[in-house]
Amino acid sequence: MQKKTTLYYICILLGAVVAIYANANEKQNILLLVGGVAVLMFGIFNLQSGIPSKKEKETFVESELIEDEEE
Repeated sequence: MQKKTTLYYICILLGAVVAIYANANEKQNILLLVGGVAVLMFGIFNLQSGIPSKKEKETFVESELIEDEEE
């Protein structure tokens, strides 16, 4: 599990560096920029999928079932 997390952090870092490098040149290399962003998003998506969502508190109050009154 620790190896996967480390791999995802490396993907994020590598993708960001490649995307910044591709964008920094006078003549932008679009293919390199797209590849860097794809690697960045791959790392972010997989790292985020391992984080559980925040459990929300129940907002309603449970009460006894009220039966309809007969008239």
